[in-house]
Amino acid sequence: MKRPLTLALSCALGCTALAALSPAAAAERPEVTAAAAKLKADVVRWRRDFHQHPELSNREQRTAAKVAEHLRALGLKPRTGIARHGVVAIVEGGKPGPKIALRADMDALPVTEQVDLPFASKATASFRGETVGVMHACGHDAHTGILLGVADALVAMKQDLPGQVMLVFQPAEEGPPADEAGGAPLMLEEGLFKDFKPEAMFGLHVFSTLQAGQIGVRQGPLMAASDRFSIKIKGRQTHGSRPWGGIDPIVAAADVIGSAQTIVSRRSDIAKLPAVVSFGAIKGGIRYNIIPDEVEMIGTIRTFDEGMRQAIFKDLRNVAEHVSAAHGARAESKVPDQDGNPVTYNDPALTARMLPSLKAAAGADKVVEMSLVMGAEDFSYYAKQVPAMFFFVGSTEAGVDPATAPSNHSPQFKLDESSLDLGLRAMLQVTLDYLHGPPAG
Repeated sequence: MKRPLTLALSCALGCTALAALSPAAAAERPEVTAAAAKLKADVVRWRRDFHQHPELSNREQRTAAKVAEHLRALGLKPRTGIARHGVVAIVEGGKPGPKIALRADMDALPVTEQVDLPFASKATASFRGETVGVMHACGHDAHTGILLGVADALVAMKQDLPGQVMLVFQPAEEGPPADEAGGAPLMLEEGLFKDFKPEAMFGLHVFSTLQAGQIGVRQGPLMAASDRFSIKIKGRQTHGSRPWGGIDPIVAAADVIGSAQTIVSRRSDIAKLPAVVSFGAIKGGIRYNIIPDEVEMIGTIRTFDEGMRQAIFKDLRNVAEHVSAAHGARAESKVPDQDGNPVTYNDPALTARMLPSLKAAAGADKVVEMSLVMGAEDFSYYAKQVPAMFFFVGSTEAGVDPATAPSNHSPQFKLDESSLDLGLRAMLQVTLDYLHGPPAG
């Protein structure tokens, strides 16, 4: 789920029970209950191993190798190396039936872990030219462990399974390095659906703004479109004691940042849909008494409406250019700096059909309707190709308020491992209910 600046609207601001949107929950399938009990300890162990050995986007060599090794041990024939480190395998049911796909993401973040765990990450890597800590601060370790558990369960029952299930272990959901391609777009470009086009696809995400034991979902738009931008402000170097001898790009950058805040607050119709413009990093200068030649800023734009999206691009370019010029500086802006993620959209009919499955796994009173989430997901690319449903699994332990718990992408993000069990049961229940079809009548 995209990037350190990703923010979600707290469930406390608008989640409601989904009782009115679907029939009463069916009971959890006995094979789901049995599989979850059998695999619970394994899923925890796999997740802890991935957590202790995180890898950045497009660098998931060890994770991919572990995934492929386990899938081969199950008797599957995984395809590796798709979109650099993606792993894909198909579980062939013993009976005719639908084709569906399940996805888990594998990459971690350039975040130094601050959680005291016996399996805490000590890993470091190079990111944007700096040595950084690496942490599964968004929960992709949980997603990978859960989907491995689902794979085990499906293989064990494959003789009685109708249809086929594609297991997609995806790299680079957090976004590849700026000079590389990756993630869901590259998986699709390299033929993920060429020979196996699912009729439905499912994904999940552990989420700090929900209590452990809860599941959150929403029909239609769920998560925002996300776009990165970069702005370089070119000034002229001078000594800090003689600012009049140059052009100060730091002051110009500060003015650009302040003026950019009016794009959403004064120029965007946020009564229609929300939008966000956030700056995530500023880099300029090296010494306390030297005004540098240039300052570079990067950030993110989040929208739900394509018209608003394009208008914000134009407004931010305009602010960068003209505010910089007012300081005698010059702006070089890339807004956006690459293709961003579309809105993550849950097919309404598919979501309504699968709501009873989510209720069966969590309990009807534990399934809530999410508010629009300003975070973004490249699962959205799959959802543009096939009907899809993406749902959230609460990860904040009992006794901790989800509204104030460290969020996804925080160095203090802490997963209640009971969410692994619920995620496994929910994904398996959804899978089996879809493959076997709705009950007669």
